[in-house]
Amino acid sequence: MRFADLITGAAAVAGALAAPRKRQGGFDFTGVNQAGAEFGQDTLPGQLGKHYTWPANSAIDTLMRDGFNTFRVPIMMERIIPTSLAGSINETYAAGLDSTVEYITGKGAYAIIDPHNFGRYYSNVITDVEGFGAWWSKIAARYANNDLVIFDTNNEYHDMDNDLVYRLNQAAIDAIRAAGATSQYIFVEGNSWSGAWHWVSSGTAVDMVKLTDPSDKIVYEMHQYLDTDGSGTHAECVSATIGRERLAEATEWLRQNGKRGILGETAGGVNPRCIAAVKDMLAFMRENSADAWAGWLWWAGGPWWGDYMYSMEPPSGAAYTGFLPEIRQFV
Repeated sequence: MRFADLITGAAAVAGALAAPRKRQGGFDFTGVNQAGAEFGQDTLPGQLGKHYTWPANSAIDTLMRDGFNTFRVPIMMERIIPTSLAGSINETYAAGLDSTVEYITGKGAYAIIDPHNFGRYYSNVITDVEGFGAWWSKIAARYANNDLVIFDTNNEYHDMDNDLVYRLNQAAIDAIRAAGATSQYIFVEGNSWSGAWHWVSSGTAVDMVKLTDPSDKIVYEMHQYLDTDGSGTHAECVSATIGRERLAEATEWLRQNGKRGILGETAGGVNPRCIAAVKDMLAFMRENSADAWAGWLWWAGGPWWGDYMYSMEPPSGAAYTGFLPEIRQFV
């Protein structure tokens, strides 16, 4: 029996929750990336429990009690469809994703399926647009009956032709809808690591604005870190206002083009400047939530982070204990 058949009943109930509404924090979506299933990218297919892992249900429960309603689940394209883009699904790996998605959506939260591949398949830039659509057709058909699933076309395309990134996104949208997943949100990402601060200057915006969806449920996913190079690899932030400064141009683009955006990854180190910068950025986004920003997601939670400086994994992650108490008004 397909996973989609198993969840039809639950999805009917969950579907009533699928239309976002403004929450206490002022956003439709607030959440945490649940990293782990994309770990071990240099070891494919890898071994569960050694090279990669799945999110902990207990962490989802805790984060939902904290007010989060959206969880992005990174996966590897090569693990779920290992032979070719148009190949067959690896049911062993897929079962782990099924279980995670079922748990999250069964609790009434959104589960974002995120192929965390940077526009690559086995380290090669994806140029087979038809094959990319075929990959998405199989994945979307699996979750077509669950309105609380969100499809993220690919994580952080980079160093690619802007037109290719546009065509891959459009192929994903077309395949997802053709597979019967007509009511779910689709998060699309741009070139240049989908960085908000480069959204316009990289030229990706020129092509991305042309994307079409018969269901009109596209959300533009951008990422933004606040360290010197925007890479999210440093504990320090540039200034207390760097967040709103880096989002300003993308915010205006969203507004002028009548689009909705989400900050799919953001974070800062647990220190006074970063706390001030993230709070200021989220306040700016909330001020522009009516016609630009639909929400934000922290990078990252997941059971294998240990002492990672941005860890939002309960109960003892550095950001969970040191950052979340400072930004609860935006959740």
